[in-house]
Amino acid sequence: MTYRAPTGDLAFQLRHVAGFAGVAALPGFDDGLDELVEPVLDEAAKLAEDKLAPLNAVGDRLGATLQDGVVTMAPGFAEAFDAFVDGGWKALPFPVEHGGQNLPWSLAFAVAELWHSANLAFGNCPLLTQGAIEALVHHGTPAQRQRYLHPLCAGRWTATMCLTEPQAGSDLGAIQTKAVAAGDAYRLTGTKIYITYGEHDLADNILHLVLARLEGAPPGPKGVSLFLVPKWRLDAKGHLGERNHVHCLGLEHKLGIKAGPTCTLRFGDDATGEGAWAELVGQPHDGLRCMFTMMNNARLSVGLQGLAIAERACQQALAYARQRVQGQRHGQPTALIGHADVRRMLMTMQSQILAMRGLVLTAAAAIDHAARHPDALVRRRMAGRVELLTPIVKAWCTDLGVELASLAIQVHGGIGYIEETGAAQHLRDARIAPIYEGTNGIQALDLVGRKMRLDQGELPWQLFEELRHELRELEVEGAHDLVRGLRPALANAEAATRWIQGQHGHDDDAVSAGAAPYLRLMGQLLGGFVLVRGLRAAERLHRPDLPWRRAAARFYTEQLLPPASALLPAIIAGSTVLDPSLFDA
Repeated sequence: MTYRAPTGDLAFQLRHVAGFAGVAALPGFDDGLDELVEPVLDEAAKLAEDKLAPLNAVGDRLGATLQDGVVTMAPGFAEAFDAFVDGGWKALPFPVEHGGQNLPWSLAFAVAELWHSANLAFGNCPLLTQGAIEALVHHGTPAQRQRYLHPLCAGRWTATMCLTEPQAGSDLGAIQTKAVAAGDAYRLTGTKIYITYGEHDLADNILHLVLARLEGAPPGPKGVSLFLVPKWRLDAKGHLGERNHVHCLGLEHKLGIKAGPTCTLRFGDDATGEGAWAELVGQPHDGLRCMFTMMNNARLSVGLQGLAIAERACQQALAYARQRVQGQRHGQPTALIGHADVRRMLMTMQSQILAMRGLVLTAAAAIDHAARHPDALVRRRMAGRVELLTPIVKAWCTDLGVELASLAIQVHGGIGYIEETGAAQHLRDARIAPIYEGTNGIQALDLVGRKMRLDQGELPWQLFEELRHELRELEVEGAHDLVRGLRPALANAEAATRWIQGQHGHDDDAVSAGAAPYLRLMGQLLGGFVLVRGLRAAERLHRPDLPWRRAAARFYTEQLLPPASALLPAIIAGSTVLDPSLFDA
């Protein structure tokens, strides 16, 4: 099935849900930025539709291959990567002085949805490089920024995030990779696993951002430092020099995203014992803070991947439902879409996708305001909003990505379970996203833990007040059918938040037990509000798709929000039924 980039809805939601006019007016952006939205999206759509989408099934079928330490990408990927680099797509949100294009993060996220929908395995490569650029912009020395950022922004080099080790998954304090000082640099030895795009033949160089321990470092998370380890070292003039001691030992055989090489990397030379040459990024023992700049960027981007794969799966399910004749309606043969239950599944997908897209772009716009708004109080408020939304965007959107990709198979029926249709690939590809960049359980714990304590616990209440204001406006406008769904969900979210904050320091196990349903409630609630926000804008503009948007908003508030509102008892139930002794062998 052919992928079609949803540029119309992306532009609409950028402007009328995420408030792009306010973003474009921020200091430091060029005049006329608002006029670039459609041209940028249209050009990105051409690359996504013409180059990346046709390779999706090819990459899934053939995958990346490893021979003698060299990884070769599936046919067509090198050419697609060259087109991506030639278009300057890697550099959209970064400063001009580093080779970037100085465009807003909100527009960059809108563009990135197209890469991930068209070819999720391909999209992982620029996602990781984007995060590494962010880490170096914020924590690199002037010399590191000068040496590495231009080729990264230009796309000639790529980057990785090297955290996981065989004994250290989410517990980064258990990392054992060692770093030894060697003059003005360091030598690293150790093994990292699950390194996405850790080795490939697309770019001239690969920069690995690696967590490791300095000699004599304190145990646990406080003893971890961040290092930059290039595949190829640079000479005095900044040209590629000798090969560093970074070796790909193996490729993982995965459920999905098979075209993207997931590597086991060995740092150091087993024959000589010499470690891989490395530079320290940031201060010693401050590696987790530096790495989380990269990781938080990646978490929002992975949330975007959940939306993107759902969009791709929904497009395929809708096309199949329109053309597949099955059964009768009113005594006449009908396509699948003639059956009410099939339409229910499709509307479930479409309304959730609209909600996810609005929330992702809203979070991205908050990044822009947090970085550039002239008022320091607004910058701080928006930075807090990004903190609050990050675990929700990451976990809620990736959970839905899996659920909606599964629903797309259901629309197909039995043939959806057959690999030749391509529907199954979307579900297989989507399944990694709830695990990536901190599992969704970790996201939920972050939300009910640290995020509920920031700014004296005010972050969610600032958001709730804004939502209550929107409710009052809806009541004035007479949109009582929408208010009936939104009001109880908001009230239950407030009650759950009050209970969680009241339990802190008293029964943290109870809070943890309700973390996942709380995040689900928050995601569904915010999705409902951004969906209605889009509907109100469509009404003001008299858009031709208004009937469909009105139906999507009503369906969401009437059928999808009530189950979310009912999560309150699960959130506050406590942890008694999850006592560890119940799981003893």
